[in-house]
Amino acid sequence: MKRFQIQKTRSFAALLCGMLMLCMVVGCKEDIDMSNRYTFTDETITSYLAKNAQYSEYYNLLQQVKISRRSQSTISQLLAARGHYTCFAPTNTAIQEYLDTLYKQNIITEASWEGFTDQAVRDSINEVIVYNSIIDGGDMTQYEISDLPNNNEEINIPNLNDRLLKVNYGSINPDSVFINGACVSLQHRDIPAINGRIHEVEQVIAPSNQTISDLLNLGSKYTFMAQLITATGYTDTLNAIRDEVYEKLYEEEAIKDLPLHPSFKQVGSLPEHRKYGFTLFAETDDVYATVLGKSIADITIEDLKNYLISKGYYATANQSNDYRDKNNIVNQFVSYHILPLRISYDQLVIHYNEKGYNFKTSPGPTIAAAEYYETLGRPRKLLKIYESAESNGIYLNRFPVLDRATYHEAAPPVGEDRGILVQATTDNSDDTENSAVNGIIYPINELLVYTDHTRSQLQKQRIRYDVASLLPELMNNKLRRLKTKYTTGATDCRAFPANYQYFDAMEILNEQTLVYYLTGLDLGWLNFQGDEFNIVGRYEILLRLPPVPQDGTYELRFGVQTNSQLRGMCQVYWGDDKNNLPAMGIPLDLRMGGTQRKTSAGTFPSIVGWEADGTDEDYNAEIDKRMRNNDFMKGPEYYSGTPGASTTVRSSADVIRRIMVRQYMEADKTYYIKFKSVLDDEKKEFYFDYLEFCAKEVYDNPNQSEDKW
Repeated sequence: MKRFQIQKTRSFAALLCGMLMLCMVVGCKEDIDMSNRYTFTDETITSYLAKNAQYSEYYNLLQQVKISRRSQSTISQLLAARGHYTCFAPTNTAIQEYLDTLYKQNIITEASWEGFTDQAVRDSINEVIVYNSIIDGGDMTQYEISDLPNNNEEINIPNLNDRLLKVNYGSINPDSVFINGACVSLQHRDIPAINGRIHEVEQVIAPSNQTISDLLNLGSKYTFMAQLITATGYTDTLNAIRDEVYEKLYEEEAIKDLPLHPSFKQVGSLPEHRKYGFTLFAETDDVYATVLGKSIADITIEDLKNYLISKGYYATANQSNDYRDKNNIVNQFVSYHILPLRISYDQLVIHYNEKGYNFKTSPGPTIAAAEYYETLGRPRKLLKIYESAESNGIYLNRFPVLDRATYHEAAPPVGEDRGILVQATTDNSDDTENSAVNGIIYPINELLVYTDHTRSQLQKQRIRYDVASLLPELMNNKLRRLKTKYTTGATDCRAFPANYQYFDAMEILNEQTLVYYLTGLDLGWLNFQGDEFNIVGRYEILLRLPPVPQDGTYELRFGVQTNSQLRGMCQVYWGDDKNNLPAMGIPLDLRMGGTQRKTSAGTFPSIVGWEADGTDEDYNAEIDKRMRNNDFMKGPEYYSGTPGASTTVRSSADVIRRIMVRQYMEADKTYYIKFKSVLDDEKKEFYFDYLEFCAKEVYDNPNQSEDKW
């Protein structure tokens, strides 16, 4: 936890429908230890605000709002204590404008503090103003304006309301900065305090606390999508905010942080929450009007169903009017628009250490990059999210021909292969039409369909998954963060309980399994996207795998960085009956590198047959073939250990890929993989970085070999 070392929860009172449905958690000390307060002559945030009359209303609220219901300490005391806080302080005028808005919405009887007839509502409004204005950077981070992220991106550390704030910059004056639509003063910004920075804002920061379902039903530009969501029964799904059972167990300390990782030497801090999240790619009403040739007011769900049938889409689906049936054609269409994780625009495609890219300094994509996600619904379906230097934006299901030497687009794709552009919001508003407490809606301007052509093109891809991308809970709970260290608990390490299933797709099968997630941020590890799962103990874990796009023979590969005698050995099991999985060959030895096998007993020669690439391409291909005969492959040319480096892991004998499974797989079946330790040493590590699915049409193509990327 934070330096205050005590966990908290706060349930905010509910206001009008969708207006301020606050159920957030604040991680701060119950009662402030005033001995930590600064005694220097410089100003703390609290003392500065107290001395400047334009913040008098805000200062009064800081003195009233408690850190939690179990605490008598106020936020004013918190901001007088040691720390690294960023405070977006609203002026008196900003607060009055907010009260005016509440009055117009009939939440209060007059536009003043006397307009509150219910103390619970008054307390909630106070908390909205205060908690959304403060970011606690723990022991590390306070934000000056120059430290804020790029346009349309979110600040990585949540505010005290546990919300990520979005940053926009002015289109006319680039010095204009907007935080969730609230304009930061040009004159009063970057005000230094000895425990943080103060930025005056001209509006109250109040992110929408409506769910995606709420937003869709506000008469927005997504009225037909709202009808579809309701008819197909996904309304309740898109109203989910968090797992209240986990919240209770965490608050009662029924689940515990894991001990120090034996080699990484950080405590495995448990997540404070288990939130749900969603990303909805939604056609706007004008798209449906154009496609279906009717005004939006006249379009019916039957019209869409008939259109899908006429185009031959979802040909195996039933065509009844029971739209809640997962096998219904309309249900399959709608569910393909929904991902079970909340993804901010800057993380739709993860950029970290792909060849030539530096997550700190690179202005844009270098080589082609893609993420693959399973959407909601049945049968299971895949969605590709893609960005490259040539794409000029982020696309869904874009399939360009890539230059095998450079991994850039050889030519712009045409027809259906162009994909569908994901439209980012570019205005300076909070964009409440698009941003919900449990997700984000991205407008798209073409009909998104899982066509036979899309499935065929996906089968022609080598699909690489960072293991973190298979577990939506990481993104939903702000754990898969690649731009800053955590501010609570261990700065690079998170862990997950064995006595509660935190991940929907991963089961920890015994309590001797200690699961750690290491961000790898800026550590130079030879990991895809930097991060890894590192599992110790007498481990046994089960992972539900994503679907393959079409029936066929596939290789399932395991990427491993072997340069450690701490790696272990495990037996791999795979199949479609998770309770009866057959073993896949001999145990997987994670110590077996390209040229050597490192163990605690010493270093021994490897059986892999790895040799560095030379100038003779034919000989390089012969080495690749020799390794494949032993079910090994070199690491990909795609990424480097150090972000921005030109040398990739393909040139490292310590990074290899193991072919674990080569089997015929069916698109409509669910497959599982299990890893079980076969060593007695409980400190040996199971390293879990990335997986690859590769169809026979790619790895055994008689006309063109698989590329090195």
